Amino acid sequence: MENANRSVESYIQIYSQLRDRYRWKVTDQSVLMMVASLYISNNRSFDIDRFTELADYIKSESGLFSPLRSESRFTFAAMLDTKFDDPKEKFPAFIAAYQALVSAGFSKNTFTYISAMLLVTANTENLKPLSERARVVYKKMREEHLFLTGHSDYPLAVMLALNDRQTDEVIFHIEDLYSKLSQNGFRKGNELQSMSHILSLNEKNHADDMVARSTEIYDRMGKEGIKVKTKFYPQVALLTFLENEYDNLLEIKEVWEHLNAEKLFKWKKDINFMMAVNFVISDKIDQSSLLQTNLSTTIETLIQAQQAASIAAISGAAVAASSNGGE
Repeated sequence: MENANRSVESYIQIYSQLRDRYRWKVTDQSVLMMVASLYISNNRSFDIDRFTELADYIKSESGLFSPLRSESRFTFAAMLDTKFDDPKEKFPAFIAAYQALVSAGFSKNTFTYISAMLLVTANTENLKPLSERARVVYKKMREEHLFLTGHSDYPLAVMLALNDRQTDEVIFHIEDLYSKLSQNGFRKGNELQSMSHILSLNEKNHADDMVARSTEIYDRMGKEGIKVKTKFYPQVALLTFLENEYDNLLEIKEVWEHLNAEKLFKWKKDINFMMAVNFVISDKIDQSSLLQTNLSTTIETLIQAQQAASIAAISGAAVAASSNGGE
């Protein structure tokens, strides 16, 4: 718990610096909350001047109508800065990954940039085959849930494509989880689909075990006075990766209440809960090298996807995406 509390204090400090500098340049302050959280979940030091220089560089290197010239540049600056020692050197590789995904059939939007960041972070040289495989995964996801699957599912499609399992096997596993979760009281929809995707990344446990564990965590949260909204389903999925869920939930609740009590965040209770889960799980990852790669990537992708959804909603892109269900 001591480590989680230190993470909260660092998070507040980073956010305060960002807010002081960018409060008039960002439409929704939750953008800066997400940026600050990336430094905490990746355990990286933050320098406001270095960050500003990188964000300005991204803007200067991007086309006039690119999402990278908008508020999104702050998110991607944080991603690059927290993952690479020389983030500017990685920027061309990031753009190359984006272009490979677009060539494979993905739309030109913020979610494709997030997906490109996953490919760069994975340090893969097989951009073309992986991009094409990700497109196949995405199309199969749409075949199963046409009206639920849209641009926001791009990052998870790429994550699943990075896995060595056969595509049909992955899709069957996801659908099995989705069906069984629904039968156990979880509400069908976009959030349940995301939950199923995240749970599918845990290859070691059977679907029945994952569903039982998810249900147990859901029930325990209710007993602790945490109302589990559908938007929190992905967080429930993340918690299944850890043991001692009761102790974890007590820590999460304490961190959540700490954030809610802060003047800066008192109107952001839902985001605060997501952050509390991320901080506590990140602390557990540091103590378990066994979970490090898979879970840390999952957590970061979840944060990035939420960030992109927030920006898309602000810009109105979410309305356009929902009208055609994605591509």
